[in-house]
Amino acid sequence: MKLNNLVLHCGAATVSRDQLERVVTPSPEGRWHPISHHSLVNQVQSGLEAAGMRIVNTAHALNRQGAQYFGLMQVSDDQASEEWGTIVGIRNSHDKRFPAALAMGSALFVCDNLSFQGQVVLSRKHTTNIMRDLPQVTNRAIGRLASFAGTTEQRANTYKEREMGNREAHDLVIRSLDAGAITITMVPKVLQQWRTPNHPEFRDRSMWSLYNAFTETLKGGLLKLPFRSDALHGVLDTAAGRTQKAHKSAVVFEY
Repeated sequence: MKLNNLVLHCGAATVSRDQLERVVTPSPEGRWHPISHHSLVNQVQSGLEAAGMRIVNTAHALNRQGAQYFGLMQVSDDQASEEWGTIVGIRNSHDKRFPAALAMGSALFVCDNLSFQGQVVLSRKHTTNIMRDLPQVTNRAIGRLASFAGTTEQRANTYKEREMGNREAHDLVIRSLDAGAITITMVPKVLQQWRTPNHPEFRDRSMWSLYNAFTETLKGGLLKLPFRSDALHGVLDTAAGRTQKAHKSAVVFEY
């Protein structure tokens, strides 16, 4: 089974690689040295291929007249799961809104829901020498892919084995709201997906079903998805009795 489509739910317009390369990068101003969107994408692609990863699907989008870039790359190796694909999320800006960043994530094949682990594992401000430093920090981040895939599988197995009733599910929804994983307007949507899932695979009353009720609801905000995924994992991992070592081990490389 393969992921048929990587959908960028961020209000941005999907573009091709050729269109991405045509975006004009602003000139440097003082210590601010923006990099082109396509240069960042090329660097991530080269790092993935050098690490033995095969890119099987991509999606690219631009927002604010090309000032903001969001991208997703699905990667595969010999140990690829049949249930989910490993995703690399990329973002960059030319309007000083956020730094060049890379995050590790996963997407379930059955519903194309995305989640990210560790919020952001690479973050490089647009300052002097960014092009010099980018290959090193990108490769360091990509080096975490193997441990990320292992953690994803462990988390999924734990959630699947954890039976859950309505009372506990409702409590975890409120805890997730308090942790910032969802907003107040998302609460009814999560509960609806818990009670009547869009996909029959999630009708079992388990933490896995609740987790997917969250990820189904979180479609629509790629910019905030890494943070919300991280907060959600913290709440559910704690309830499941999972060690927080993996949750706290995410390293942010920011300069």
